[in-house]
This record gives sequence, structure tokens and C-alpha cells, in this order.
Amino acid sequence: MTTLYGLKNCDTCAKARKWLDRFGVAHEFVDYRQTPQDAQTLAGWAAQAGGWDALVNKSSTTWRNLPPARKAPGSEAEWKLLLREYPQLIRRPVVVTGDGITTQGFTDNGFKKRFGKGPC
Repeated sequence: MTTLYGLKNCDTCAKARKWLDRFGVAHEFVDYRQTPQDAQTLAGWAAQAGGWDALVNKSSTTWRNLPPARKAPGSEAEWKLLLREYPQLIRRPVVVTGDGITTQGFTDNGFKKRFGKGPC
């Protein structure tokens, strides 16, 4: 089963959910603001994304409004704390398939390739 993590009011997450429905990909949606993910899950996502910096959307309003000291987490523990406090900083959506592979973001071609649905 595929799990799509994001925010209920995120347009990109809504597009991803509609795509999965249209192509018949069984999935569950988890709003990570309502259901915060544990530190171990966040670390796993960061590892598969290529690091904490890759996991975070630094062009977001939330990121720009953070105090400068919060924008430079000095340890994994500080990153985990930051993302548990501000889950909206995570690039959306986070897609985890049954095989444990985690990816971020949504594009039609990217999902076609990921889920083997039609030409890319």
C-alpha cells in the first residue's frame, strides 16, 4: 500500500491524491500536521531524500519567517525538533510505497514512472 503524507489544504497534495485515484493506485493519506511523524520516520525520510536540507522546502513562507538561529540546525536532533514543530516545512507530498521507498513532490511524469502507469 502507498501512503501519501502531506497537508490537507496543500494543492500539490490534492493533485497527487487525484492522480493516484485516477490511476487506481490504492493509497492512504496522512496529514502530518494532524498526525505528527516520529523522529525515526523523519530521519528515514531525510536519508532517502538526500539529507535534511533536501527534505525541507526552504522557499516556503514558514522557512523565511523562522528566526535565523532556527534556520541552521546544528544536529540531527535539532532538525527533528524543527520538523516536528513545523511539519509544513517538509516538501510535499512525501510518498512511501509498500517497498519502503520514499520520494517527495508530485509531477504527472514522475508519478507515471514511479507507479508504472503509461508513457513518461
